[in-house]
Amino acid sequence: MWRKLPGPWPVKLLEALVAFAAVVVLLFTVVFPWIEPRLPFNDVTVDDGVAPTATAGP
Repeated sequence: MWRKLPGPWPVKLLEALVAFAAVVVLLFTVVFPWIEPRLPFNDVTVDDGVAPTATAGP
């Protein structure tokens, strides 16, 4: 990618940073919100194998 960017190295650096920032913004605003409902992160089950017991009142 570096060789395809026009200009001297300071301009290339600025262009590369802008391109990186654009990719990050695209991921956080479009891709991640689109894919989040399709991921099973909210289907959490915690089971330690012990059945809950009722406690006796006073």
